[in-house]
Formats: sequence, structure tokens, C-alpha cells
Amino acid sequence: MNITVKRLGRVAYEPTFQAMQDFTATRTAETPDELWIVEHPPVYTLGQAGKPEHILRDVGIPIVKIDRGGQVTYHGPGQVLIYLLLDLSRLKIKVRELVTAIEQAVIDLLAEHGVTAERRDGAPGVYVADAKVAALGLRIRNGCSYHGVSLNVDMDMTPFAAINPCGYPGLQVTQTRDLNIPLTTDEAGEQLSQHLLQQLDRQNG
Repeated sequence: MNITVKRLGRVAYEPTFQAMQDFTATRTAETPDELWIVEHPPVYTLGQAGKPEHILRDVGIPIVKIDRGGQVTYHGPGQVLIYLLLDLSRLKIKVRELVTAIEQAVIDLLAEHGVTAERRDGAPGVYVADAKVAALGLRIRNGCSYHGVSLNVDMDMTPFAAINPCGYPGLQVTQTRDLNIPLTTDEAGEQLSQHLLQQLDRQNG
């Protein structure tokens, strides 16, 4: 399985979103799959069916409407995102299997550090007790995926209070630092990317 891992560092959201769309639009049957590990300056992203009323108040953070599924979420420094630019047809992975693989990668990463996490029916993402630690949203175009998963690592959590995270009023959010997992954002990105590769390999196998 030929997947290139790219570490893009802290990059602005909108050009990265455009780059994902361009990559997917121009890829061919021979284009290698890629994982992009990134961090973003503060931004709210609103999914395709996203309802503006889930943004509760203006706290001066830009809002970008995008083409993934799901409602509103927050990205900011101290959160790692991994974008999965995959040819699902070639990998012979269905969308539901990809979502399960992404969630399992986060669950396995947390388990390595002694934290029990779980998925929830009908609410994609990964939860520790009642708090969401990772969010995911995907877009599939011509059998290829983009967007991906965000894991809260060591960030200012206050911007989540200005939204209904993922469209759920009162949804609690947490981060690995508050779960006593001593990872930097870079370390979390490296470990999560390895777990994602393992899961994709397993699905593909």
C-alpha cells in the first residue's frame, strides 16, 4: 500500500482546503494516496448541511463554509488534523469502513496511553466518557476521499463554547492533555498517522 505522509505544519485553512480539492480533482488512477498532517490558525468550519444557528456568538474567529459532511467544528493551534486523500475504489474500502478505520486509529492511540475511548452510533468521532476528543468529516468525489480527522491535543478550548460542536448543544469536548497524555501536537500527529496507516492496511488486507 503506497501512501505518502506529508507534514505541512501550521498552515492557513482556506488554501489547504483548496489544495485538497485540487489534488482530488486532478488525480489519476496512478496518483499515490496521501495523508497530510496539519495544524491551523483559529477557524470554524461549517459542513455542507451546516446550520448557522449552531454558531452561538461571534468571537471574532473566521467561519469557512466547506463541502464535508457534518455541522460546525473548531480548528486551532494545539489540535492535529490528518487529511486523508485516498482512492477508495483502488483501496477497495467503503466509506463506512473508512470512518470506522479512522475512529479505530484514534481509539488505539489513546489506548496506548492508558485512556479508554469509544465511538457512538450516529455521531462520528471519538469520545472519552461524555466528551468528544476527535471529530471527523469526509467528502468523497469520484471514489476519492478528502478532509479527515481532528484530534484535540493541547489547545485553548474556549472557542468550542461559542458553537454547538458538531451540531450538538452542550456537547462536552476534551483534549489529550486533559486526559494526562503528555504528547505535543507533532508527536500526536506522528502517532496518529501510524495508527491510520495500520488501520488502512488492515482494511485493505
